[in-house]
Amino acid sequence: MITLANRMVTVSYHPSVMDVFDKCVRRRDIELASKDLPFYRPIEKRLPGGEVLVDGRAVLMAGSNDYLALSGDPRLQAAAVEAIRGLGTGNSGSRALNGTLALHEKLEEELAGFLGHEAAMVVSTGYQANLALSPLFGPDDVLFADRHVHASLVEAVRLGQARFRRYRHNDAADLARMLATADPSAGRLILTEGMFSTTGDLCDLPAISDLARRHGARVVLDGAHDIGLLGTYGGGVAEDIAVDVQTLTFSKCFGTIGGAVTGSRRVIDYLRYHARAALFSASLPAACTAAALAALDIIRGEPERRWRVLAAAERLRAGLAELGFAVVPGRTPTIPLHIGDTPLCLRAWAELLDEGIFTNAMIPPSVPEGRALIRLSVTADHGDAHLERVLDAVAAVGRRLNLIACAGAR
Repeated sequence: MITLANRMVTVSYHPSVMDVFDKCVRRRDIELASKDLPFYRPIEKRLPGGEVLVDGRAVLMAGSNDYLALSGDPRLQAAAVEAIRGLGTGNSGSRALNGTLALHEKLEEELAGFLGHEAAMVVSTGYQANLALSPLFGPDDVLFADRHVHASLVEAVRLGQARFRRYRHNDAADLARMLATADPSAGRLILTEGMFSTTGDLCDLPAISDLARRHGARVVLDGAHDIGLLGTYGGGVAEDIAVDVQTLTFSKCFGTIGGAVTGSRRVIDYLRYHARAALFSASLPAACTAAALAALDIIRGEPERRWRVLAAAERLRAGLAELGFAVVPGRTPTIPLHIGDTPLCLRAWAELLDEGIFTNAMIPPSVPEGRALIRLSVTADHGDAHLERVLDAVAAVGRRLNLIACAGAR
């Protein structure tokens, strides 16, 4: 083994000059760098039946966004292996230069048709798909965004330098007020998610679409969590209500990694040559592209898979409500357990893991101060026995930590 440790050097700084790295010690993040906390916990192996191996112990995964449980599907694996054999493990170039594959173009054509748009642009991650929107957000535009939109969308707005206004979460009246008082000479765009990633609720797309028509605004919708899952055909929240541009990721319902932007041909062609996040980044590997194509075939051909997920989510919600948790009604597979206090939320996460359930702890800055929560996610791997395990664990932890007023008969 070769090491470069003998080449390490210590640099002395002038005492009157602040070291730019001092923030690394001052920041609260350093206090969270502990193996006992919920973050960066390694998954050692995926086991049958929705379980994973963590610290040498089998636990039920109840925090994954792999809603349709396709990441372990043999058909996706076979497609990925075949693509690797023919095209290798990477493309070693950007889409604009030497990195475009025929597979990319096939996936773009399929996605555009599936979502009812003229064109699509495949990129390497869902985050990158949202960053690629930034050329649409110019300094002469005003952008109205739901307060709960994903961090990647906020970053895209900053890159584009549009005037940025945030309306109260899912509050159409607040959005209407902002639109009515906006600069009449500015381009207007409404930005929202279809299914919100932290809370699992849906945007009020009918109201948003109506307001956009009345005020001459365009609508951009991030369908990361709903495309492939919701709608009669899996087309997501916007399946029956047209939007101008959609972004999506392959890391949720598609069981792999990657992302795409879909819209009119003129918009997509413009982004191909102006979206720096895509233009100057290596393209999506063949294996992931082929896996996404295989997933799209399954999404279109096996609707019972998403029906099973939504029915299971409805059962889990009912069980949590019976325990005494304030659960927002709905059928989406992301279900938040509102804790409030950050240390208490971290303790709840640890105790749920002790009970054999792997969940997600969402604490500031992912959520506002005082609104920490445990996020549960249901997937197609979860049957009735799995849901009972989750409910039993939540009931036990809820009783110990006084999170619920009544724990029912559990």
